[in-house]
Amino acid sequence: MSRVRIFLLIGDPVKRTLSPAMFNAIFERLRLNCVYVAVEVPAKFLADAITGVRAMGISGLNVTIPHKIRVMNLLDELDESASLVGAVNTIKNQRGKLIGYNTDGEGALRSLEKTAGSVRGRRVVLLGAGGAARAIGFSVAKAGAELTIANRTMPRAKALASDIERKLGTPVRVVPLRSNLLKKTLKTAELLINATSVGMYPNTDQTLVTSDMIHREMTVYDIVYKPLETRLLREARRAGAKAIDGLGMLVHQGALSFKIWTGKHAPVKVMELAARRELKRWNT
Repeated sequence: MSRVRIFLLIGDPVKRTLSPAMFNAIFERLRLNCVYVAVEVPAKFLADAITGVRAMGISGLNVTIPHKIRVMNLLDELDESASLVGAVNTIKNQRGKLIGYNTDGEGALRSLEKTAGSVRGRRVVLLGAGGAARAIGFSVAKAGAELTIANRTMPRAKALASDIERKLGTPVRVVPLRSNLLKKTLKTAELLINATSVGMYPNTDQTLVTSDMIHREMTVYDIVYKPLETRLLREARRAGAKAIDGLGMLVHQGALSFKIWTGKHAPVKVMELAARRELKRWNT
C-alpha cells in the first residue's frame, strides 16, 4: 500500500473550518490515499511548524490567519501568485522544496464570475485592505475591473492601491469607509465586494453597507460564509440587488490548491456539497 500523503491547514484559530470536510470528501471520491487535517499553530511556533513540515514530509499546506505573510520568509520559493499579492495561502512540498502560492484572489474571481459574469470594465468597490482584500484586489484589477478600495484605515488602503498600481499599471481609487462618502461612491458601482470579517459569526448583526446605499443594478458579493446569509446580503436583497455568498470563494480557492498539490482537477461540486453538509451540522 502506498504511503498516506498528509495535507494540513495551519492557522490560529482553526476551530470550525470547512477545509477538512471539503478535501477529505474529494480524496474519498477520487480514491486518493490522502488525509487533510487542521492544526492550530500559534504565531510563536510558526517557524518550528514549517521545520516539522520538512522533517515529516508533509505533502502540502493551506495557510490561514495570522500566518499568510510571515510564512513567506520561511519558504524556498514563491510562485508569481504569492509574490504579486504579498501573501501565501497554499504551500507545495516539491521533494523537500517548499513553494508558496496564493489561490485566494483567483478563487474569489472564479466564484464571482461564474455567478455574475466577467468583471472586465466593471466598476468595483472593494471593502477592506487586509489579506483577503489584497488577493481579491489584485485579481479583479488584473482581470480589468475599475477598482475602488474603501477602508477604515486610509494609509493601509492607499498602500494597497499603490501596490496594485505599481505592479499592474492600473489606476485604483481610494475612499474612506464613512457612510456618506461610501454611499456616493456606490451610486455608480456595479459590483460591491466585502473582503472584511464584518458580519461574520458571532457578530451577525453587523454590516458596513445598508440597503439605502445599494441599487438594483448592483451585485453584492460577501466573502463571509459563516453565516452564509450575512446581514449585508439581506440588505442587498432588500434593495433588489443580486447577492452572492462566500462559500464559492472557499471552494474555488481550495480547488486551485488541490490542483497545485496533485495536478488533478478537483470535483468542485463534491467540495461544495461537503462544505454545505458541514455548515448544516454546525447549525444543528
